[in-house]
Amino acid sequence: MNDFINEQQLKIERLENEINFKNGLISILSHDSKELFGNFLWIIEALEEKTITEEDFFKLLPQVKSDARKNLQTVQDSVAWLRTQYGEFKIKPVKIMLTDLFQQLEEKYTARLKEKNITFYFKGDHHVSLTNDRVLLEYVLDKILNNAVKYSLPGQDICLEGTPKGDQVVLSVTDSGTGMNEKYLSAVYTYDSPVFLGTAGEKGVGLSLKIVKHFVSLMGGNIDIISSEDNGTTVSLFLPNFME
Repeated sequence: MNDFINEQQLKIERLENEINFKNGLISILSHDSKELFGNFLWIIEALEEKTITEEDFFKLLPQVKSDARKNLQTVQDSVAWLRTQYGEFKIKPVKIMLTDLFQQLEEKYTARLKEKNITFYFKGDHHVSLTNDRVLLEYVLDKILNNAVKYSLPGQDICLEGTPKGDQVVLSVTDSGTGMNEKYLSAVYTYDSPVFLGTAGEKGVGLSLKIVKHFVSLMGGNIDIISSEDNGTTVSLFLPNFME
């Protein structure tokens, strides 16, 4: 009887988490869209009514561009999550060489790494592989690296480390950036978490980590974040090796 009650409580808790996630997602999309299009319409109307000069109009465009980029990222994150919600989603395990993932990320982030003079390097056995869902893993690592770059100062290093551990592989991304204190760290997966600006003024809505946690769960793994203010952050993924 107790086992049945515990099982039902877990189901209720899981459903509540899913509902909260969906409600939060809708809230973010609604708020950001209204803010973006509202600001865009305001500056166009102000220019048409000549309450601002053309010079002031063009000065405001970089901010509109930044808001549009943030909004686009939110939409892309939401679409990625929605793809796992149709029907009965099943992961597709394939063999993945960790050095291949590293090279793919290094290539994608070349411009941003160069812009901040950040060195991105791989640590560990270069022959380590993982059999899991490549699409989900690529998304997860991309979002983690994106945050690492965003909150790193010029000239700092970021490390991707892969370590076999029994029937798991531990993947860690470590930076030496701004980090978070304990109060904010405990809220990174909630919708009450604050939005931080990156070291170059980059914006985000804090949605990615919530989806990252969901995707790691779909891959049968766990995520752990260790961070301290001004001392950087290490995000570790504990992922099982599945049979193809």
